[in-house]
Amino acid sequence: MRRWLPGLLLVTPSIIAIAVFVYGMLGWNFRLAMTDKHDEVSEGSFVGLENFVTLWDQKRWGISVDHAIVFTVVFVFGALLLGWLLALLMEKGIRGEGTFRAIYLFPMAISFVATGVVWRWLMNSAQGERAVGLNRLLDGLGLGSFQWGWFRDPDWGMAAMAVPAIWQMSGYVMALFLAGFRGVPEELREAARVDGCTEWGVYRHIVLPLLRPVTLSALIILGHISLKVFDLIVAVSGKQIITDVPAVFMWVAVFDSHDPAKGATIASYIVLAVSVFVIPYLVWTLRRERRS
Repeated sequence: MRRWLPGLLLVTPSIIAIAVFVYGMLGWNFRLAMTDKHDEVSEGSFVGLENFVTLWDQKRWGISVDHAIVFTVVFVFGALLLGWLLALLMEKGIRGEGTFRAIYLFPMAISFVATGVVWRWLMNSAQGERAVGLNRLLDGLGLGSFQWGWFRDPDWGMAAMAVPAIWQMSGYVMALFLAGFRGVPEELREAARVDGCTEWGVYRHIVLPLLRPVTLSALIILGHISLKVFDLIVAVSGKQIITDVPAVFMWVAVFDSHDPAKGATIASYIVLAVSVFVIPYLVWTLRRERRS
């Protein structure tokens, strides 16, 4: 008992803080979502899952969910692909690797708000003589026909909204994959080459299978970031329906419409969506640690 008592006393404040400010707040939020407190003055009575069901009858909620799905797909796969390609270049030992690595990792040090402010100008929808940002660059290169509305495009606006997020997080994914590449023993690669494998075959049959844990980790991290994205969306486009996502809808419900129950319901759905990513990963990690 004397051995683990000092350690327990050391972590007790953290356990209490997490219990109160994480799980306690989650419990309070779910409790609020199950009431009819649709204003700031009433007490609200218990209504069960009624708010969770009626929310799907609102058109804006369906739009925000569709936007979140598009953003998640483009952001996750775009960041994974670009991060993997950058890591592959670094792994090949190009000159100035340290400089390039710092450049690629630098965007991660910037907040999503600062990123959104810059990319709001870069993705300005003005075209022709009034064009600025990327549309101005395209016009200067003689590619004016490729100018488009970016995040204001009604069909591909959310895909364009994922571009700043890909730019910011691809360096982090690169660092994960680069660590994975460097962790593959050189003996395995040489053995595959001796057996007649081409360089692509070495990566396909040896390196890539060993990178599955890294890929899964990156997928989980990017997925939970995309599902609760808020600051980037607001910084780029503001609270517009054309780029609405659940987190923005939650803000509007609580602070603009003054509907705590609806906001808590949306927050609960966001927590459940993130749990779909995080909980299986935690279970897989625990099982892997037990086997090892």
